[in-house]
Amino acid sequence: MSRARVARRIAAGAAYGGGSIGLLGVAAVGVLLAEVALAKKSVGGGVAPLPPGAEGRYGRSYGSGQPATGQLATGQHGSEPPLRLALLGDSTAAGQGVRRAGQTPGALIASGLAAVAERPVDLRNVALSGARSDDLERQVSLLLASPNGPPDVCVIMIGANDVTHRMPATQSVRCLAAAVRRLRTAGAEVVVGTCPDLGTIEPVYQPLRWLARRASRQLAAAQTIVVIEQGGRTVSLGDLLGPEFAANPREMFGVDNFHPSAEGYATAAMAVLPTVCAALGMWPEADRIDVARHENMLPVAKAAAEAAKEAGTEVTGARAPWALLKHRRRRRLPVPDAVGAVEGDAAAAEGAPRFSREP
Repeated sequence: MSRARVARRIAAGAAYGGGSIGLLGVAAVGVLLAEVALAKKSVGGGVAPLPPGAEGRYGRSYGSGQPATGQLATGQHGSEPPLRLALLGDSTAAGQGVRRAGQTPGALIASGLAAVAERPVDLRNVALSGARSDDLERQVSLLLASPNGPPDVCVIMIGANDVTHRMPATQSVRCLAAAVRRLRTAGAEVVVGTCPDLGTIEPVYQPLRWLARRASRQLAAAQTIVVIEQGGRTVSLGDLLGPEFAANPREMFGVDNFHPSAEGYATAAMAVLPTVCAALGMWPEADRIDVARHENMLPVAKAAAEAAKEAGTEVTGARAPWALLKHRRRRRLPVPDAVGAVEGDAAAAEGAPRFSREP
């Protein structure tokens, strides 16, 4: 059965309350469990640092006033208030594995968005290390309970723990769909970084590597279908963590051989940033097909399956049942004030990449 058909079956099962649709054949379970035991001896050999706190204001030079330490203070860039960005999800969204706030994906996306929009950006991160998709309900409730109102845009990174803890795929995508629906109803734009390719983890051997890749990509495709149906956008992280991570595993993975390093997070953030800007109408490239970059208009399930195979591929809803498959250029943009370090935490900006403008 094609990946598109499997993804559609999983999404349909989630929508209509169906039971679990297995991602892995029963015959593979014995081999899988044996390989898992071997992988556990290698993965997580080091201790990943806890995620550093990165909440606060970025791009302060674009607005007036200074935020109070630990608070999202208000400010103005002309007559426009700061943009509100929120991150939800698991340890990848939280930034586990790096030691400095400026190296987390939240800080990198916030500073990049501030540079593109030329407005301050207030970042809130409710992601939790180890979280699965069923924790998204709690995270969304935290965001929507804020007296400042819903965020302008939310980035969700979720799925890896669903696969490793064998959470039923239908349950996983049902929880994600509900979270996206609540955020969209509240008026927030939503960008989902789909399940990463767990087959790229260096100590994982065959056949577990193949099984992990298959399960990850099937979940990522199903996630894309339900997110598009709820009015969000997706960016494939699966292949992003494939060729680049496989080619440079010592640089792209952190000390525990599982979570990304600072370089890995920067790569992921630069893939997500264009879609975040486009969701807010601030990216210079229009939502139209560029044949030279192999972009296309496809049925949603087909677009989802194609996106799961290539790094940084964006899927955006078009007229049902079609979706736009985009390969946005990752422009490197200048970020002022050393990525707009949070007040009272000058070290937040240390180690963050410096961006230069490309034509």
